[in-house]
Amino acid sequence: MAGKLRHHVGGIKLGLEFFMANGRAGVRDMAELGLPIFLDLKLHDIPNTVAKAIMALRDLAPAILTVHAAGGRAMLEDAKAAAPAGTKVVAVTTLTSLDGTDLKSIGCMGDPHEQVLRLTELARDSGVDGVVCSGEEVAAAHRFWPKGFFVVPGVRPADGVVGDQKRVVTPRAAIDAGASILVIGRPLTQAEDPDAAARAIAATL
Repeated sequence: MAGKLRHHVGGIKLGLEFFMANGRAGVRDMAELGLPIFLDLKLHDIPNTVAKAIMALRDLAPAILTVHAAGGRAMLEDAKAAAPAGTKVVAVTTLTSLDGTDLKSIGCMGDPHEQVLRLTELARDSGVDGVVCSGEEVAAAHRFWPKGFFVVPGVRPADGVVGDQKRVVTPRAAIDAGASILVIGRPLTQAEDPDAAARAIAATL
């Protein structure tokens, strides 16, 4: 699939499912396609453990690596310090599968927008490169951190299926709001013709 899409996408996001099934060797195989690798492992642990985990990944030299902003300032600082010089470390603010009710159930008062901006401030002050946030929050996050790098998941074409995402936007709306890159998964991976789907999305941009 990646081979078919390589001329119409800007990189390949490899997440936890891929990494658990294929490991480091799988990442290297995908890197041979010549596209930037976004290693989306969402690391979240004590600072020392996250730093050592990232050091163990250094030879893979991903273009982007994710950690959870909720890990705290020390963890974020250590994650950035441990990453290769060319790797952008971005902090996940609030998963796009969560809404206000979900946040309250885990003890986070306020709505997702407030939580995203709170964690964006933490990420900025911790020295990482940017954040992962939904298209609904990226405009405010961009105003708050003009030089930040903003990864927007939960992107769906106007006629796309939402699935388990609760805060979604169209690709065009996300770019207009300040997204640096878009994460587009199932609209491509579950399409009958992934290449045509990618070209159709690119045409809207």
